[in-house]
Amino acid sequence: PQAMIVGASCTAELIQDDPGGLAEALGLPIPVVALELPSYQRKEAFGTSETFYRLVRALAGPQPRLSADGRGPVCNILGPTALGFRHRDDAREIRGLLEGMGVRVNVSAPLDATPEDLKRLAAADFNVVLYPEHAEEAARHLEKTHGQPWTRTVPIGVGATREFLAEVAALTGLAPAEPAGLRFPWWSRSVDSTYLTGKRVFVYGDATHAVAMARVARDEMGFEVVGLGCYNREFARPLRAAAKRHGVEPLITDDYLEVEAAIAEAAPEMILGTQMERHIGKRLGIPCAVISAPFHVQDHPARYSPVMGWEGANVLFDTLVHPLVMGLEEHLLAMFREDFEFNDAAGPSHLGGHAPAAPPAPDTTPEIARTAEPAPSRPGLDPGPPPAPQAKRAEPSETATLEAPTWTPEGEKELKKIPFFVRGKARRNTEAFAAERGISSIDVETLYDAKAHFAR
Repeated sequence: PQAMIVGASCTAELIQDDPGGLAEALGLPIPVVALELPSYQRKEAFGTSETFYRLVRALAGPQPRLSADGRGPVCNILGPTALGFRHRDDAREIRGLLEGMGVRVNVSAPLDATPEDLKRLAAADFNVVLYPEHAEEAARHLEKTHGQPWTRTVPIGVGATREFLAEVAALTGLAPAEPAGLRFPWWSRSVDSTYLTGKRVFVYGDATHAVAMARVARDEMGFEVVGLGCYNREFARPLRAAAKRHGVEPLITDDYLEVEAAIAEAAPEMILGTQMERHIGKRLGIPCAVISAPFHVQDHPARYSPVMGWEGANVLFDTLVHPLVMGLEEHLLAMFREDFEFNDAAGPSHLGGHAPAAPPAPDTTPEIARTAEPAPSRPGLDPGPPPAPQAKRAEPSETATLEAPTWTPEGEKELKKIPFFVRGKARRNTEAFAAERGISSIDVETLYDAKAHFAR
């Protein structure tokens, strides 16, 4: 081995044992890095950061600058990890941007780096920190010990990538690279995405991705950020600052039940979160795009799919728009379910109408229901079951009830026919409409009365 890391187990912590000190006293022919991780107080992101920092502190010694050969400035890329969200692709994308400017990359760590590579870190002129959760402590040590400045901008999104390249240009004296293959601005101005302007999104994940994604959602997609949070308390300060810029209360917790309660209260039209928030979205009927670890294998595609740099911006557009577009598709299918060509009993339309139609389902309606007079239908809508008896409406002079209106089963069923990306707004508007008029129970009629009222 090129080095040895010695850490204390939970039991060793409790009995105050010192295995690291013991290993250092053995006089082994390789570097021994004693590691203390307070497992009862800290979480995984801190463990990554502390381990990387200790390795850098123990191994990165003085080195002559590689830029002395006159072939241009040299940097290190710090932060990518094997289990990070799209880290491998991000490192490749940013390396390409740096090399396009004329900046050479000395070491990319910790992903794919060996202890021998870490010994060469001080040979670079500056450090590029892509994920502060994992590399900020190491970057601060290299700045203090070896005089290497480091970048503060995380290049997620078009605006942040421009700022990142400008920061690199200021450190090197080189011209920033121009966008290559950037399709995000055109798509974000297209008619297919402008109708999504103003959609309410809740953002949660690690601090790096949550803060960056909230900025992209608001400034580059035109969404409204209604919630922002992270699970790593070490980065509570930048998260709080970002939440203040968006005008929302910061949520800093690793309790998924607390996150679910906050999402339910905010009633967003989309969630940008982790795999846990995807499960929450399924329970609440809200679409979710995964933007941060922890994530599922389906969010680690085989193709090249970064979220940083110019290509990362293109990927972000798809990530943020597709969940909403799929919801629109479901709504259109529901809207045309009675169409002669698209209803369930019709054959596939691509066969020219000659495909055999599905046999009609047996009529299981009780005889008394068959003779009943059908309920009046609305144009373009399934008449559905007969509405429940309408709740008594108070006269304007009567005092409105203080209790929040409740929904009848028929009203809830009709509400679910509204596309999910406006369903939350329709619910809030209808409840406000009912409360103003003293309606205590919201049925189908109340829902459509409210719709007509707010459509004026």
